[in-house]
Amino acid sequence: MLHRLNPYPLCALLALRPVLWIIVSLTSDNPRMIHILVHPTGEWAARLLIITLMMTPLAMLLKGRPIARWLRKSRRHFGVASFVYAAIHTAFYLIDTSSVATVIAALPRLYIWTGWIAFIIFIPLALTSTDAMVRRLGRRWKTLQRWVYPAAVLTLVHWASIHDWDSPGAAIVHFAPLAALELWRLWYWQRYPHRQATPA
Repeated sequence: MLHRLNPYPLCALLALRPVLWIIVSLTSDNPRMIHILVHPTGEWAARLLIITLMMTPLAMLLKGRPIARWLRKSRRHFGVASFVYAAIHTAFYLIDTSSVATVIAALPRLYIWTGWIAFIIFIPLALTSTDAMVRRLGRRWKTLQRWVYPAAVLTLVHWASIHDWDSPGAAIVHFAPLAALELWRLWYWQRYPHRQATPA
């Protein structure tokens, strides 16, 4: 059943929410609708990023099972979807702000500049996520894609520090499973260093 989701049905499924957001933003009578959509679009971008990063350690845990192969094949789809969600989040933020001066004035705030840097990092990662770019870059592709980890840390800080760290719990709860899986992966590599190449 999972293999039937690859690749076009899965992409269509991941596109449903962005299409809905855009339709609502264009048709709603609520003048604050763009402002209302800024936060959920960012949250869903972060959730998809977390899911993307969890897929590698989960594939290691489930090695040899069909779902492990599906996880490895689907990572890029979820990663690109996370970037698309983040791009919509950024676009809604800029439209809601509606002033270049205001955007620039907000840059020193922690939750603003961390978000911008994370988004800038995601751009080359998304642009090089095609099969052609993977072949063209070779081993350099994997080195480039590792930048997703500092981008994920920036995303965590961006989310947790909103409203002067008033409610960081949601971000921490969302990122906690990823942190646990990555700690397990580090332990696994330390215990079995000869197995680091599988799965990459």
